[in-house]
Amino acid sequence: MPMRGGGTDDYMPIIVNLDVMMAKRKIGLMDLAEKMNITPANLSILKNNKAKAIRFTTLEEICKILNCQPADILEYTEGE
Repeated sequence: MPMRGGGTDDYMPIIVNLDVMMAKRKIGLMDLAEKMNITPANLSILKNNKAKAIRFTTLEEICKILNCQPADILEYTEGE
């Protein structure tokens, strides 16, 4: 099961597949962060499934730049 922080209490049923979509679109972290006007560190947190939340405006910007749908980036998995 996907975990955040390595602990079993940190189970997150929402998986962020941003890295997969970035690879499909052949765009790196630094380029995407620059286009979104956010820090690479903040984008990395999202990309590596460490984020606890995402703003709709951020999701909108990602989808716009990567020409994708939210479902291409976010995935729901059943609980533990």
